[in-house]
Amino acid sequence: MVNDNQQMDEKEVKAEVGQEHSEVDKSLSFSELYEQSLQEVPLGEVVTGRIVQIGNDVIMVDVGYKTEGQIQASELRDEKGDLTVSVGDEIEVLIDRKDEEDNLILSREKAAKMKLWSDVKEAYDTQGVITGTVMSRVKGGFFVDIGMPAFLPGSQIDVRPVKDLDHYVGETLQFNVLSFDRKRSNVVLSRRSIMEKERNEEKKRVLETIEEGKIVEGTVKNITDYGIFVDLGGIDGLLHVTDISWGKITRPSDSFSKGDKITVKVLSFDRAKERVSLGLKQLKENPWDTIDEKYAVGSVVEGKVVSIMEYGAFVELEPGVEGLIHVSEMFWTSRKSKHPSKAVSVGEDVRVMILDVNKEKKRISLGLKQTTPNPWNAIKEKYPPGSIVKGVVRNITDFGVFVGLEEGIDGLVHVSDISWRRKVKHPSEFFKKGQEVEAVVLGVDVENEKFSLGIKQLERNPWDEITAKYPVGSSVSGPITNVTDFGVFVAIEEGIEGLVHISELSQKKVKSLAENFKVGDVVTASVKNVDTKSKKIRLSIREYENSLNETSGNQYMNNREKVGSNLGKVLAGVKLDV
Repeated sequence: MVNDNQQMDEKEVKAEVGQEHSEVDKSLSFSELYEQSLQEVPLGEVVTGRIVQIGNDVIMVDVGYKTEGQIQASELRDEKGDLTVSVGDEIEVLIDRKDEEDNLILSREKAAKMKLWSDVKEAYDTQGVITGTVMSRVKGGFFVDIGMPAFLPGSQIDVRPVKDLDHYVGETLQFNVLSFDRKRSNVVLSRRSIMEKERNEEKKRVLETIEEGKIVEGTVKNITDYGIFVDLGGIDGLLHVTDISWGKITRPSDSFSKGDKITVKVLSFDRAKERVSLGLKQLKENPWDTIDEKYAVGSVVEGKVVSIMEYGAFVELEPGVEGLIHVSEMFWTSRKSKHPSKAVSVGEDVRVMILDVNKEKKRISLGLKQTTPNPWNAIKEKYPPGSIVKGVVRNITDFGVFVGLEEGIDGLVHVSDISWRRKVKHPSEFFKKGQEVEAVVLGVDVENEKFSLGIKQLERNPWDEITAKYPVGSSVSGPITNVTDFGVFVAIEEGIEGLVHISELSQKKVKSLAENFKVGDVVTASVKNVDTKSKKIRLSIREYENSLNETSGNQYMNNREKVGSNLGKVLAGVKLDV
């Protein structure tokens, strides 16, 4: 140690330094000689030393000079705090400085940093490579650990733009050094240049060997809605969605992922434009060539449900052959209110009937309900026309009310079959969901799967008696229910209205209906016409007024005749004096 050395005499120092110091001026003191030996130590240089002593805080390292160097033990511990070296191990250190007591202070970290900067410079000067690990995404690129922080621009990660950059995080890769500034501790890397070089070499090889009809292996590079780009090695080929499978492929991403290894066939190759078209289905026999023989219309086959849509379910009959069960072919009853998922589920094995095969369009129509008995045949027998049934209102629409009679069986009461008398604007005015109702069976259409009910048919049609009840020429009275441009409607009785056309309102010309007639006014009119088929009654106030005038005139004439006759009789009994 330094203190021990200071205690050495001049002879011991000379022996220690060797022959190179034999000519030293003998007049020099011990302290002068020791100071001179320290001055010869190359501060700031990286040297290899041997560990000679390990303490709790300080480790002594022999660096080949008159005095041993000291290094902090913390520099040689791992993350857990355990020492990573032993006595006798050789390590590279930087001779950093001398402390106040003239001890040599060493640094392994600074040595490593100095060597790292040397490697960075060499890589930059020679266009060599340096290895680093992508640690995280940052604005504009990546943070890369090369032994110290370095920046990799996003544009320099690959030869082509990459959508998903996150998958690079955690990868250890090789890079070129684009630029560096030691003073600012700034290093900019590039991977693109390496990729371009490798790709060009691989591309040259592929272009020399590729040809139409050749079976090649590649890696899925990118997936789009219209196909898959396959990296064949320096050149990309397109596997169009129509050439993936003999069956229908909706989304290529459902079957492939980036990085997948794939074997394909070269369909065409344009050497000048470097365009390659690939095919996958061409490696297998086209199952549609013999589809008619395999699947006869009317036959029942088994398949697996592969997807479910709003309009139905696709069933795989064999690889590359799928058929569609339309929702209308799934349920015998209430199919409009049921989703395909109520009948089948993805992955389920089902028995289906072949309804139609279109070889040209590669379409097969399947039926699920056809594999079970048609319940509508039983419904027609169970509910004959004219029978009265009870049910619960399950749904209300603009056009009518659906009444549930039993599980899966609904009958429709059309809006026109709700009431004889009342005008129905919307069925919700009369019914609520869950309400129990009584109806008459109007008919069952097995072919179209329709069940018709009527509620107004529970009572007699009032229009059957209208002609006898209101003969032409008879007078009726009632309130005005509506005033229109062409006339007024008058309520004769509940649910029965008659129209007084504008030409039948008065003997005089009516300029404004709104000024002369109001809803709620009670008027009297004569029955002009009754049409039971169209359920229309025409009324006339003018004719009613004419009949009143005629009656008044007749009464006046009758009264006048009676007065004249009585006066003659009186005068005949009077004697006049002459």
